[in-house]
Amino acid sequence: MEVGYLGVGAMGQPMAHKLLNAGHGLTIYDINETAMQPLLERQARRAASPRDLADRCEIVFVSLPTLAAFREAVLGPNGLAGGGAMKVLVNTCTVGVPFLREIETALAPRQVTIVDCPISGGPAGARAGTLSVMVSGDPATVESVRPLISLWGSTLTIAGDKPGAAQVLKLTNNILFAVSLAATSEAFVMGAKGGLDPEVMVNAINAGSGRNGATQTVIPTAVLDRSFGYGAALHILMKDIDLAIAQGEELGVPMWVCQAARLVYKHAMFEGAADNDISTLVRHVERGAGFEIPKTR
Repeated sequence: MEVGYLGVGAMGQPMAHKLLNAGHGLTIYDINETAMQPLLERQARRAASPRDLADRCEIVFVSLPTLAAFREAVLGPNGLAGGGAMKVLVNTCTVGVPFLREIETALAPRQVTIVDCPISGGPAGARAGTLSVMVSGDPATVESVRPLISLWGSTLTIAGDKPGAAQVLKLTNNILFAVSLAATSEAFVMGAKGGLDPEVMVNAINAGSGRNGATQTVIPTAVLDRSFGYGAALHILMKDIDLAIAQGEELGVPMWVCQAARLVYKHAMFEGAADNDISTLVRHVERGAGFEIPKTR
């Protein structure tokens, strides 16, 4: 298929590479020229704007970091909404149900169908092709893009037959990850300051009931080697936390633990860490403890 990709950053670029690997034609656009270069070197074509992308491609994937960037890219003066060829927009971002409804309503007069397709697994999962792909939307349209989105990972979950269901599923996943990362940061600083070898902790916890996404990925790949390069910015996870809590409160669900975790992230944001890697959350705990987890890798 000939497809378009808008936003080829930390997540979008490896996902776009998977489309090229499978032999699909690809046209791309990103405001960051450096991000596009590796794909252009593999014969991807360059669009001049989001509108140009939607003038060329019937199927357009979107991977953008913020709601503001998404809104501008779709509804701005040179946005996707002005294109004449786009028939399907595949949203891979975590944006929440109200925002997705806004985009869906805006594109309805253009007869563009939204496929809601957020993903989980981080940049490492995107590069490895092991993402968890969550999708909802018109069943026929979902089936038409299944050969494409299945390239990103072996786990593809149909959340529902309307856009938005996959957003709720993704927010459920992300709030669990955010809470586990905050708790894991505190627990590992506690254990290491108490005299435990961090490698011993990782091995024991990942073989036991305390294992979670942070102990299995963030700690071993970005904290124990002190690289702090997991690949996701703190402000992006903060956005997901806010969306998840808003979703829960709208449904009348108490979000006590999630609110407590939100305060941990807000504290890091107030200290100027918005653009830092999410793995640096542990540094804020370390400063409070007056102790640093030793490098072991």
